[in-house]
Amino acid sequence: MMPAMLETHLHAALHARIGRGNLRITFPSGRVEAYGDGSGPALQVRIADRAAVRRIVLDPTLAVPELYMDGRLLVERGDIYELLALAKRNFVPETTTLAARLQHLRRLVTGLPALRAINPRRAERNVAHHYDLDGRLYRLFLDPDMQYSCAYFERPDMSLDAAQLAKKRLIAAKLLVRPGARVLDIGSGWGGMALYLARVCGARVTGITLSREQHAVSTERAAEAGVADRVEFRLLDYRALDARFDNIVSVGMFEHVGLRQFPVFFRTAARLLVPDGVMLLHSMAQPRPDGYNAPFIEKYIFPGGYIPSLSQILPSVERSGLLLRDTEILSLHYAETTRAWRQRIHANRAQVLELYDERFLRMWDFYLAGSESSFRFNDLHVVHLQLAHDQARVPLTRGYIAEEMARLRSEEARIPEYAALHDPAARREQRHEVAAQ
Repeated sequence: MMPAMLETHLHAALHARIGRGNLRITFPSGRVEAYGDGSGPALQVRIADRAAVRRIVLDPTLAVPELYMDGRLLVERGDIYELLALAKRNFVPETTTLAARLQHLRRLVTGLPALRAINPRRAERNVAHHYDLDGRLYRLFLDPDMQYSCAYFERPDMSLDAAQLAKKRLIAAKLLVRPGARVLDIGSGWGGMALYLARVCGARVTGITLSREQHAVSTERAAEAGVADRVEFRLLDYRALDARFDNIVSVGMFEHVGLRQFPVFFRTAARLLVPDGVMLLHSMAQPRPDGYNAPFIEKYIFPGGYIPSLSQILPSVERSGLLLRDTEILSLHYAETTRAWRQRIHANRAQVLELYDERFLRMWDFYLAGSESSFRFNDLHVVHLQLAHDQARVPLTRGYIAEEMARLRSEEARIPEYAALHDPAARREQRHEVAAQ
């Protein structure tokens, strides 16, 4: 198409699809067009060059984030989250547009990422791509315990730090950990969950990860906390384990397993869990199956990653012999979590740019803004699956969860960094510090 025709084509497509919102776009020719009914925040976007228009027309799902990263799609009023939120409120998936046909062709050519076999070597490469970045980056936006998964906001006024502690407390309550229990943490991250289970629950924990950066940090943290005799972190794939555990926990790792490996994952968990053991799986989930990973996420953020639906998970659970004892959905908690992370990234912009360049910062800005908007408007959520071999191991009613959380809270009071998050004054001070940044 000629440049003028491309602009006209994109304008017509946007005009037909954006019924709500307040968006103005300046095209490379200088043409300015308005879209929506004028409601909501005013957004002003500029497309820098004609080639950018062509890319958006042909392949918007990858072109928009890449052009934003390159500074060729500029949000001059408002921000990228507001633009993505407007899109998600308005756009309904289509199958007849040129862009939709290209998406279908990409699926046929590249194969469904979710269906690829993720062997141990590929899993290690995928993990290194994201988690072996400079550890200082994560310290700039995560809570002090470096929890890189959905927090649990028990109250609207909770700080991110307190909500991450509440997440660990909720998971520990559902695990029904006995003192001295042998616990396996699959995908142990920077060690926060394992340290909590050792220090608060009195467990002996083995954490496994494929990230060398995370392994080094978590091992150092265990020594600093004085629990290196009770917490061990290993660079190991879950499929290589040959031991038995009283409890198994996996938080935010299942999204990297791969759909074809779901049966292997749960068969392995069933083999490693003792007959009266309890397991808790914490994973992102989507409301219905979709085997296609967003190209931006696949290319830049989580290669090989896949967010499953419950209907894709449960058949493998059933075939493993494990019993599903409890399911809980955390709906908008991850939207609030990613919002807090993005606020901290922006507050620490100068420090991020000391580690990485402007393009990397915009990539992460798009990633976190896209994550928040997806959990708010695309019905993504987090699921907790409590699993066991013996149904009698779990109490008859869910009342035990609140009781156990209260007991764990009292145990946390012995540990200064946990206890500080119980104090309302400390929570207000932490919010003030974040705002001041």
